[in-house]
Amino acid sequence: MLIVPPAVSANALEIPVKSVVKNKTVMPMSSKSRAGKPGTASAIVYCEANFGDIDGKTANGLIRRSEKYKILSVIDSKQAGLDSGMVLDNKPNSIPICRDLTDSLAQAGSVPDFFIFGMAPSSGMLSKHERALVLEAMSHGMSIVNGLHEFLNDDPVFAAACLANKVEILDIRKPRDKKDLQLFSGQIAEVTCPVIAVLGTDCAIGKRTTATVLTRALNAAGIKTVMIGTGQTGLIQGARYGVAIDAVPSQFCAGELEAIIVKAFEIENPAVIVVEGQGALSHPAFSSTSFILRGSCPDGVILQHAPKRKQRCDFEGMEMPTPASEINLIETFAKTKIIGLTINHEEMDDGEVSEVIDQYEQKLGIPSTDALTRPPERLVEMVLAAFPQLKEKLAVTG
Repeated sequence: MLIVPPAVSANALEIPVKSVVKNKTVMPMSSKSRAGKPGTASAIVYCEANFGDIDGKTANGLIRRSEKYKILSVIDSKQAGLDSGMVLDNKPNSIPICRDLTDSLAQAGSVPDFFIFGMAPSSGMLSKHERALVLEAMSHGMSIVNGLHEFLNDDPVFAAACLANKVEILDIRKPRDKKDLQLFSGQIAEVTCPVIAVLGTDCAIGKRTTATVLTRALNAAGIKTVMIGTGQTGLIQGARYGVAIDAVPSQFCAGELEAIIVKAFEIENPAVIVVEGQGALSHPAFSSTSFILRGSCPDGVILQHAPKRKQRCDFEGMEMPTPASEINLIETFAKTKIIGLTINHEEMDDGEVSEVIDQYEQKLGIPSTDALTRPPERLVEMVLAAFPQLKEKLAVTG
């Protein structure tokens, strides 16, 4: 799914989704009419037994930041009654974790606009129980936000439910028609501002979160920055520009990403473009990073690493790479440079974070920080050290 701002063409998340029931084409209620202004559409997020964990990364991301939806609650019976902010970051946010859909609706007081499936299982498919739950949510009048590889609009049962309940399903990962997909053209050379990709040593390691914090920090410093989303969570959060790259046919991945970066550059005239990474270049199960490096041709890369993670996510027995080996692989594969290392502090206390930051800076010779536990200004300093010409963009404070 390619996302461009409404000024150019309708945002793919705001286009009514066509559902096919037998030989009839059904046009459910427009999500634009439901959503209204950004952040005004209410939603509950389903993340049973996974909130705060790796497979709950979509829910985790929405709790940390959601420009498109007002999140009312999270469904996870294992942590029901707790504050989602406390569970995720030890900071209260008044968004409750509920036992089930009934509990969530009771706490909301009215039917929310959307039911968001907030998990990213490796299968990419709904279980039988989850199918029933999604249909139940639709029966209450909620539209569905689906970030899985399973496109629910293609399922006659869900298509019929859309018609019966006057709701819609947003299949976030569904790519555009092949006739509309773009091949790599080389136009990326026309993007004259620094392009920074946030890559990682594994999947589900915090690349999107770090990219988001970096984008905010640069903008706060007066350096106009646009973030390009490349996965379902960023698009659900409300990324203005992006493409769910793992759902695009491989021949078009680099071209689709290149096209949206060029579009963002032409429309926004930013000082910096930040590209969200996916997977890891060294990971044998995922190829998205190679397409991101090819399509974005980044001038610099920030690498995200989890020092305490010994095995790759969802792949027992597959050892994590070292930052040094990943850096060597990236710089060999693409004409770019690693400008900094960011830490995922899972299973670490604050003292350990400080220790590894110092160790990596000495060992690798590049700046290091933790986007969530250290001041965001450190990320700005990291970028300015690599691209000193940006200093003239800094906001004047006095």
